[in-house]
Amino acid sequence: MGDLKVYKVEEAVELLKVTRRTLYRYLKAGQLKAVKLGREYRITEDALKDFLAHGTEPNYLGKTRA
Repeated sequence: MGDLKVYKVEEAVELLKVTRRTLYRYLKAGQLKAVKLGREYRITEDALKDFLAHGTEPNYLGKTRA
C-alpha cells in the first residue's frame, strides 16, 4: 500500500489551526473528506492537501443544517 499518512481529528486540528468544532463542521458539510472508523474519523494526507488547495465552498455552513 506504500506510505499512507492518516491523521486523527486531534492531529488535523493542530495542522489546520482550527477548533475541533470547526473541523467537525467541515466534515459534516463534506468540505473535508474523511473515513469514519467506529466512532472516530481518519483523514488522509491527500484529503488535507486537497482541502488546503481549494478551501471551502461559499455558504458551506448551509449544508450542515439538515
